[in-house]
Amino acid sequence: MNLPRRHFFHLAAGALAAPAIARHALADAYPSRPVRLLSGFAPAGGNDIIARLMGRWLTERLGQTFVIENRPGAGTNIAAEVVINSPPDGYTLFVTNLSNAINAALYEKLNFDFMRDMLPVAGIAQAPAVFAINSSVPAKTVTEFIAHAKANPGRINMGSAGVGSTGHLAGELIKMMAGVNLIHVPYRGNAPALTDLIAGHIEVLFPSLGSSIEYVKAGKLRALAVTGATRSDAVPDLPTVAETIPGYQAASFYGIGAPRNTPAEVVEVLNKAVNAGLADPKLNARLTDLGSVPLQGQPATFGKLIADETEKWGKVVKAANIKPE
Repeated sequence: MNLPRRHFFHLAAGALAAPAIARHALADAYPSRPVRLLSGFAPAGGNDIIARLMGRWLTERLGQTFVIENRPGAGTNIAAEVVINSPPDGYTLFVTNLSNAINAALYEKLNFDFMRDMLPVAGIAQAPAVFAINSSVPAKTVTEFIAHAKANPGRINMGSAGVGSTGHLAGELIKMMAGVNLIHVPYRGNAPALTDLIAGHIEVLFPSLGSSIEYVKAGKLRALAVTGATRSDAVPDLPTVAETIPGYQAASFYGIGAPRNTPAEVVEVLNKAVNAGLADPKLNARLTDLGSVPLQGQPATFGKLIADETEKWGKVVKAANIKPE
């Protein structure tokens, strides 16, 4: 069939425009039902707090409920695997965090490759931990704690949210750089570890600033320092560990991940919504109050952060010979 030249170009233009129209239609339709946002830790920890803050914002912004689902265990691997094996449609998402970067070196055999199988969607925040001790420990500074630990080798219990958690690695880095011997006591989440720290069942913990700041302000635990590169606006009087141990830095990160092959249009909707939340004065202020620094940016920027942290903490895991439970 011979087509008039003008009619041919009209059809060709329509064919080229069709994929773009389909992409816009997909973006406009998402989300059309509730979205699951899985956290690999128990409720009340820093990961859970950040997830609920962002989940509430996304619910309001996108008009569908973002349901926070806690799936603790295996250093977040259980939750990560659930998400990775879910349909790549944007309705099952993951709260990505530093533990995922650590796990790449910690676990020799996993059913997935996090860097390959989890698509970075958006960064949310970066946050230091707190070098926190029970008030019975005779130390008010990092220097005094190190001296106390060296005088009591193998007799000070260091809790964590679990083997390979951010707090565990922050403590291992202290042990390596300060030359102290602390006994690691892993818990199933940050909240039970905090409870035992306050009760005096353990002496030291490196909880997220967001989960522990109220206890610090209430005097229920003693904070010696923050683990980030700079002092936190939330607790400006607290020094950094690096002011005593030059070069020390341990900051967690939080973000959103999705199964590989999730449509780019869905990722774009989520990324824009998260970035809008981080620019919102109220949400931004809430994150800052929790000691977090918002991480606005594109998926590729968040992906680079994950890759860099994976390389850094892989070296610590190997040097400390850390093995999974």
